[in-house]
Amino acid sequence: MHNRLIEKIEELSFTRVSPEDLLWSDKILDSITIVELVVFIESEFSIKVPNADIVESNFNSVNAIVAYIQKSTASGN
Repeated sequence: MHNRLIEKIEELSFTRVSPEDLLWSDKILDSITIVELVVFIESEFSIKVPNADIVESNFNSVNAIVAYIQKSTASGN
């Protein structure tokens, strides 16, 4: 999961990233690329990401995104 997310984020941002990089606060991703990433996550992992969940704490790093996806799949979102 980490590698697939990193691959997609690098494709969207044209920047090399690691699982700990601060994607949101360091502006590696902007509002457009975050939306594109959410669309990818919904398709790739068969979950629905409510607008209220698109916040820095869920999307600031690959590790945070993985934790969010794991929590969402466990709860059936």
